[in-house]
Amino acid sequence: MDSAAISAVQKYAASRPATEPSTDDGGAMFGKVVMDFAQTVAQGEKVAQQAMVGDADPHALVQALAQTELAVETAVTVRNKVVEAYQEILRMPV
Repeated sequence: MDSAAISAVQKYAASRPATEPSTDDGGAMFGKVVMDFAQTVAQGEKVAQQAMVGDADPHALVQALAQTELAVETAVTVRNKVVEAYQEILRMPV
């Protein structure tokens, strides 16, 4: 074998781990994201209920509602991207 072929084999062997699936648990990360989303929405509801009975200041209510709105918009955007990717896969020729 010449040196160019050996170099190519070595580069291939070095880059191969980058294409292997990772061993970290993506499901745990997704679960954490879902729990953070649920906590954000629950906190917004709690502050809204406190504001209705007069226990929370308006600034806290606006801040909680803004955080909840951002979380919901992010979830909707992710959902739309997943649906778009699924539809794109369905359009692929087999």
